[in-house]
Amino acid sequence: MPEHRPAAATTSEEPLTILVYSDDVRTREQVVLALGRRPHPDLPEVRYVEVATEPVVREQVAAGGVALAILDGEAVPAGGMGIAKQLKDEVYGCPPVLVLTGRPQDAWLATWSRAEAAVPHPVDPVLLAETVVSLLRADSVVSAR
Repeated sequence: MPEHRPAAATTSEEPLTILVYSDDVRTREQVVLALGRRPHPDLPEVRYVEVATEPVVREQVAAGGVALAILDGEAVPAGGMGIAKQLKDEVYGCPPVLVLTGRPQDAWLATWSRAEAAVPHPVDPVLLAETVVSLLRADSVVSAR
């Protein structure tokens, strides 16, 4: 079972790595533009790893250093919810996962996938940023122990 190595301590000099998975380049762009380089003044800058295929998601997360994975639940052929469940089952100490759902009513599926949060399409920049900030803050407390 691959082991997740937590992202480096959150200092102002070290960027946090956010993995953004979708088969649709526009969805990845929406996420990156919504969050910007620094989603909150209390957090370090963010570095994005944009991924379009499921094997690369697994490889990147298993390698460690990913602070948060944002997975498109509507991606094909591998949807973000299935990938989230697989990551949570197979990667020890998996980073927090946020799933982009097709609609608000799909939040229960994100719960099944063991994702820590869900945000519906279309991406609401304010909701996405608030959710990401809360996940990154919660994970930095756990990682610092």
